[in-house]
Amino acid sequence: MKNTVSVSVPATTANMGPGFDCLGMALGLYNEIHMSLSPGRISIEVEGEGADDIERDERNIVWRAAQRLFQEIGRENPGLSITLVNRIPTARGLGSSAAAIVGGLVAANRLTGETLSREKILALATELEGHPDNVAPALLGGMVISVVAEGVVHYLKITPPKELKVVVAIPDFKLSTHAAREVLPKEVRLQDAIFNLSRTALLVGALCEKRLDLLSVASQDALHQPYRAPLVPGLTKVIEAANQAGALSVTLSGAGPTVIALTDGHNEGIAEAMHNSFREAGVTCRVKALQPAVDGTQIL
Repeated sequence: MKNTVSVSVPATTANMGPGFDCLGMALGLYNEIHMSLSPGRISIEVEGEGADDIERDERNIVWRAAQRLFQEIGRENPGLSITLVNRIPTARGLGSSAAAIVGGLVAANRLTGETLSREKILALATELEGHPDNVAPALLGGMVISVVAEGVVHYLKITPPKELKVVVAIPDFKLSTHAAREVLPKEVRLQDAIFNLSRTALLVGALCEKRLDLLSVASQDALHQPYRAPLVPGLTKVIEAANQAGALSVTLSGAGPTVIALTDGHNEGIAEAMHNSFREAGVTCRVKALQPAVDGTQIL
């Protein structure tokens, strides 16, 4: 067993519009997890995002992920010292919980001599998160299509076009995934299912073939964004403003409230439009220009 390990985990955006619970992409914004053996004790320090409210005991997600890995390989938790350096905002739709889960699993796996395969790490991460759309790109990088069938996570990684860039507008309020799921209907209309199926297929094809001109239509959604819009003040106007400023597509990032615009690199006007629209709705926000992250979780 190693005595200490450090890992870097990217933020992620899920759904990408129509790909509800099955599409996600890694983003160039990273949390670091520093984990070392600390026999008989638990020590957790948090720096950066979430430092005021992230648990520092057995409820901590990174600790729980490491504990799950030790359980899987048949070892007792040896006691850990964990330092989290967080840059991914929490409860904003940028995969902070997925980063914690994946980072905890990968770090613990490294500490114990790389006992589990990447596929097994993904399976455990999906078990802990409940769905693979964020944990898969956090682990693997790039854009990932993921499906759970009979308990097995099947996935396909796609490398996003090099010219594809990202602008995220991050409101200064939290929105839990649970609350965002509570507003969704239990059943959907056939025409809405067809709407999303066709656009999800077009979105994957457009990114594979570098047809960025198709992203505007391909990112449309009828299954979740219309129902979540009331939870994010100004969402409709933010999307309209970013589109008018030249964005290729504009959607909620995951469950929100972050709004993500895919661009061809001309970001300044888009960022300003998103920021101003949120401000007009009475919402302060941070705007970041990012790139898709080709690589997933890395050992530092």
